[in-house]
Amino acid sequence: MDGGGGGDAFGSATAPLAWHDFLERMRQPSAADFVKSIKGFIVTFSNRAPDPEHDSAAVQEFLENMEGAFRAHTPWAGSSEEELESAGEGLEKYVMTKLFNRVFASVPEDVKSDEELFEKMSLLQQFIRPENLDIKPEYQSETSWLLAQKELQKINMYKAPRDKLACILNCCKVINNLLLNASIVSNENPPGADEFLPVLIYVTIKANPPQLHSNLLYIQRYRPQSRLVSEAQYFFTNILSAESFIWNIDGESLSMDERDFQKKMDLARERLLGLSASSENQDNQNNLDVREQKSQTLKASRDSDVNLSLKDNFQGPGLEMRRDSDASSNPVERVQSISDLEKKGAAELLKDDDLNKKIQEYPFLFARSGDLTVADVENLLNSYKQLVLKYVALSQGMGINLENPPVQSMQTVSDLVESEEPKNVKNAVNFSEGSSKTSDDIKNDTLYSEVDNTGTQQLRLTQVIRGTAG
Repeated sequence: MDGGGGGDAFGSATAPLAWHDFLERMRQPSAADFVKSIKGFIVTFSNRAPDPEHDSAAVQEFLENMEGAFRAHTPWAGSSEEELESAGEGLEKYVMTKLFNRVFASVPEDVKSDEELFEKMSLLQQFIRPENLDIKPEYQSETSWLLAQKELQKINMYKAPRDKLACILNCCKVINNLLLNASIVSNENPPGADEFLPVLIYVTIKANPPQLHSNLLYIQRYRPQSRLVSEAQYFFTNILSAESFIWNIDGESLSMDERDFQKKMDLARERLLGLSASSENQDNQNNLDVREQKSQTLKASRDSDVNLSLKDNFQGPGLEMRRDSDASSNPVERVQSISDLEKKGAAELLKDDDLNKKIQEYPFLFARSGDLTVADVENLLNSYKQLVLKYVALSQGMGINLENPPVQSMQTVSDLVESEEPKNVKNAVNFSEGSSKTSDDIKNDTLYSEVDNTGTQQLRLTQVIRGTAG
């Protein structure tokens, strides 16, 4: 069986169907002895004391033996390699979901390491800058980094090793696409590990997902080695390297004086402790305020009848006029709408002496549909996604309701609700090395990918110019 292969059964669009297909076959009467064996293993395993090394070996051996039994088992008789691969993935997910609470962070050493790593990244993220990791300016994109962080932070939403691995790979793909597109724009050679790893380290620190150490150990221990190959192996190895680097970060590794580094760490720690203390004080103050407000409300209620009659006797037209005057004397400053900002920017842009030069930097700006090729689809889709994200982020940041939303739904950024499978899981985990991509592969590959600012500027410039012309 090709460990890195597998077909479309666990692709981003068909993964839930494949999972339900596995469960349906397990419900067939002919699978009764199969189900009995699986449940027997789960019960026996759960009754043993935690021992990570022994547990890992036992699970790996059981999964391998059961996958071998699929071929001779009635529910999968005559199945294709793709269906057998899906069955193996379904078995892993079923078993590890049942055993998750028993094997994840099951020993005190893992729990302690999680806490220490989380604390260190919490301190580092307060002062670390891209320059500390020698990340080139052209590889810096807050939008792409934010998406990569969100993908990594989803890792605790899932229990199956494969699903957790998919979150890591989706994060890495966002970074990889950012670097690749930046290199194309600058006409440089494709980026390698020297460019990729520093960005991954920075994104990991900023994301700081809880229990990262235990998540990585969990994948190492319980993801079958036959499937941890090719692209999955490469990106997983990189995040292991990122974790190792973070564990050992000191002043020298961040290109700063060691005393300065320790001072920044101490200040960050004091700030965190101060925020914690402030939070507790704020909670106490809020409770006092609530009690005081209730007391004032009760007092006001008791005096309401008397006050109401007095107000009726003394309140006249003059008082109402003074209130209106007070309100008008403090006008609220109008917040410019996105449309206003675009028109203002367009006017400034048209005054720019280098307008033609700027327009020439964006090859798709005046392209017609007949000028485009299939190879252009991925870049255009990436540019569109980043445009939508920045458009919505801008409006939210300014407190402006979208006047003309570019899309009806933001599926690429509103997917924090847990689903059965992380999106893009097929291409993240089961993409064979050296295989050719179909159009569907391209769509899945770009589900969470982002590009540099060039694509966004192309579409934004189009909107600005059209808005001005209108």
